[in-house]
Amino acid sequence: MIRSILYATDLGLYAPFVLQHALALIQAFRAELYVIHAVEPMSLFAESMLKTYLDQDTLEEMQSKGLPTVMSSIEQRVLEAFRDELNEAQQDMTMIRAVRVVQGDPPQVILEESKRLAVDLLVIGSHSHGAEAEAPMGRTAARLLQLSEVPVYLVPMLQHRGRGEM
Repeated sequence: MIRSILYATDLGLYAPFVLQHALALIQAFRAELYVIHAVEPMSLFAESMLKTYLDQDTLEEMQSKGLPTVMSSIEQRVLEAFRDELNEAQQDMTMIRAVRVVQGDPPQVILEESKRLAVDLLVIGSHSHGAEAEAPMGRTAARLLQLSEVPVYLVPMLQHRGRGEM
């Protein structure tokens, strides 16, 4: 029995396509939908560049006030995208129980969220918006398939495939 679903989004080009699958599943199973977007931490190179050009006080202020603002902004973007999608499908926003934006390694963040919420199903796309066309699967999708303790509904990004390919 599927009562709750976690949809992990990268907010990429194909995110609305994957969202449509998640919405169809929650309707079919009358399940609750939770949404997670993982923001990768800043690279060491980016941090060192900031330290080069910003004084310590400015850097600390940016980290304490800037990051929460950015995360909140991303969360709002996700909610707006859902409102647009749900309005087109004549569906209610109450189907979405929570939207979270968390900083960290995407597979780890998604796995932790699925355990925290004790969801019954994880919905993901097979490729990130930056994945190579020749790659059969993105890094996050591959890790989730390997490590998830709940079933994973993987939406293939068929647009990457040429005609006649299988």
